[in-house]
Amino acid sequence: MNQTANQPLLLATAFPAGFTPGARSAVHTCLRIQPTEKVTLITDQKCLPIAASIAAELESLGCSWTGFVLEQLAPRPLQNMPQAVLEDMESSQVSIFAVEVQPNELRSRMQMTDVVNRRRMRHAHMVNITPQIMMQGMQADYLAVDALSQKVLTLAQQATYVRATTPAGTDLHVKLTPDYKWFKTSGIISPEKWGNLPGGECFTAPEEVNGVFVVDGVVGDYLCARYGILEHTPLTLWIENNRIRRIACDNKLLEEDFWNYTHTDANSDRVGEFAIGTNIGVKNVIGNILQDEKFPGIHIAFGDPYGAHTGAPWKSSTHIDVVGLHFNIWLGNADGKTQIMRDGVFLIEP
Repeated sequence: MNQTANQPLLLATAFPAGFTPGARSAVHTCLRIQPTEKVTLITDQKCLPIAASIAAELESLGCSWTGFVLEQLAPRPLQNMPQAVLEDMESSQVSIFAVEVQPNELRSRMQMTDVVNRRRMRHAHMVNITPQIMMQGMQADYLAVDALSQKVLTLAQQATYVRATTPAGTDLHVKLTPDYKWFKTSGIISPEKWGNLPGGECFTAPEEVNGVFVVDGVVGDYLCARYGILEHTPLTLWIENNRIRRIACDNKLLEEDFWNYTHTDANSDRVGEFAIGTNIGVKNVIGNILQDEKFPGIHIAFGDPYGAHTGAPWKSSTHIDVVGLHFNIWLGNADGKTQIMRDGVFLIEP
């Protein structure tokens, strides 16, 4: 066993019985881990009980696994992903990252996902997972979510543009290009694309976005925990040629924090991701981006476009999602347009 690993702590940590269905879904349905495979399980002190429920499923399955608690390896926030973790991943087929992130840790996560991408590992990204998510979003019917996601993916791949509106004032015009690939991360994780858990979205890098996005759901990264649900203090973003041109919010602290975050580097204010949330098991936003970005509707992200997957040729050191509510969505091409969502409800069947 790796000297820095901590299976005994994980196996000795108590957790609520309500975590078990979500942990079982992660191990068996989403990751489809086999008894012959090896797993790297990464957690921290805050998420220890959640990781313990996953560890119990791994033990029950009988597979080989190594567990790491980040605070026992390096000070937080992490400057880099600990070498012991990266080395262990080199001999694993599956990795699970159940951690509450801290500011300025994106670099360390990118180091981890670089290994995942290079080795084509099945990776469950459970960033900021909470007990509430374990007993809500993680208990969705992921086979049904996957079927709906596949239908959305097929329609999106045929589209050249998207129009999206909300009652709060969002009015987006999105131009798509076949040069950038669409992916579904429906909770069923494959070697082709690691995925967040809970899952449920289809995403690409857009060619061009123009219009207004009213963020009355949540913003991402560590700002999500800081500001919570924005339904009563929405953040309005004006986007031109894929860049943020202006923002406004009654909460001036949020306005300042978001502006600073999206001006960290030359591409931090550039729309890098356009996504449609497809987790029909999620009924409302809860103030946690890990689950809220899967809420049925649209979210976009500014910053890194996940170019290794989408094919977008530029990079950023940041990536922050914004989520809206009650979307109307039309997908269009030269043959016409199809409405796939009305007031937050999908109009298509899997």
